[in-house]
Amino acid sequence: AQLVESGGGLVQPGGSLTLSCAASGMAFNYYVASWYRQVSGKERELVAWVQTDDVPRYSDFVKGRFTVTRDNTKRTLTLQMNNLTPADTAVYYCKANLGEHLVYWGQGTQVTVSS
Repeated sequence: AQLVESGGGLVQPGGSLTLSCAASGMAFNYYVASWYRQVSGKERELVAWVQTDDVPRYSDFVKGRFTVTRDNTKRTLTLQMNNLTPADTAVYYCKANLGEHLVYWGQGTQVTVSS
C-alpha cells in the first residue's frame, strides 16, 4: 500500500494551490485520511482530515482557507488551499490510518509561499 502526493510548488502570498494524494493497495474507504505539514526543525502538525463519515475537519489555523475532500471511488484525498501566507510554507504529507497500528504516509510535497 502507498500514498503519493502531488501539487506542491511555489505560490505568492494570497495565492492558491491544490494538493492531491492518491492511495493504492488499500481499502481507502475504511481509513481516516489526513493532511499534515512540517516545517524543518518543528513537529509535524495536523492540518485537516476526513474520517469514514466523510465529514471534513480542520485545525483552527486553516479554517475558512483550506478545503479537504475525499473521493473513495478514486481513492484520492485533496486539499484546496486558498489565501496562502508565508506561514503555510512547509512540506505537506498525506496520511491514511486504520486505527493506531495500520498507518501509511506519503513522501511529502513542498509548498512554498513567497513573493
